[in-house]
Amino acid sequence: MAEVAEPEKKAKSGWINVAVDYGPLLVFFLTYRHYSPDGEDPAGEIFAVIRGTAAFIVAALVALVVSKWRLNKISPMLLLSTALIVGFGALTIFFADPLFVQLKPTIIYIAFGVTLLVGWWKGKALLKVLLEAAFEGLSDEGWLKLSRNWGVFFLALAALNEGLRLYLSFGDWLAAKLWVFMPLSFVFTFTQLPMLLRHGLSIEAEKKVVQNPPPE
Repeated sequence: MAEVAEPEKKAKSGWINVAVDYGPLLVFFLTYRHYSPDGEDPAGEIFAVIRGTAAFIVAALVALVVSKWRLNKISPMLLLSTALIVGFGALTIFFADPLFVQLKPTIIYIAFGVTLLVGWWKGKALLKVLLEAAFEGLSDEGWLKLSRNWGVFFLALAALNEGLRLYLSFGDWLAAKLWVFMPLSFVFTFTQLPMLLRHGLSIEAEKKVVQNPPPE
C-alpha cells in the first residue's frame, strides 16, 4: 500500500506547489475583477485595486501557512515574495496607489536575477538554495547553468513587467500577470529540461523542475 500512496502524495505536492505560488495572484485577479467598475470611474477603480490588494495579502499569508503545513517547508523565494506582497500591498492600500503593488514583481525579479547571476559568476548555484530543492542526479555544472539561465530570465521578466506597467491599464496589467507571465514561466521551465537531462537529471526528478515555478 505504501508504494501506491507515495506517488499519489508526490502528485498532490506538485499541485500544492503551483497553488501556493500562483493561488494568491489568481485571488488578486478575481477580487479585482469582481469590484472593478464597468465604465470610467476613478474612485471605483481605486476601490477595486484596494480590495484586490487586501485579498492578495491575505491569500499570500494563507499560502505561506499551507506551504509549511502541507509541504513542511517555506522556500526563501516564497518567504521574500510574501514579505514584498505584504509590504508593497500595505503601501498600495495606505496611499490608494496601485504603483506600489505593480513595482513588487519588478523588484523581486531584479533581486533574484542579480543574485543568481552574481552567484553564477562566483561559481555558486544559488538557485538550489533559493528553491530548497535537490534534483536527483543533476551535476554541479547543470545547477550552475540553470542558475545562470533563470537569472537572465528573471531580468527579462523585470523588463517586461515595467513595459506592461507603463503602457497598460491596471486591469490589463493584472490580467497579463496571470495569462502572460505564468505561461511564459512554465514554457521557459520546459525549455530547460533538455539541458538538465544532458547534465544528469533523472527522469523522476524531471517532474520536480516543473513543480517549482517562480513566485509572483
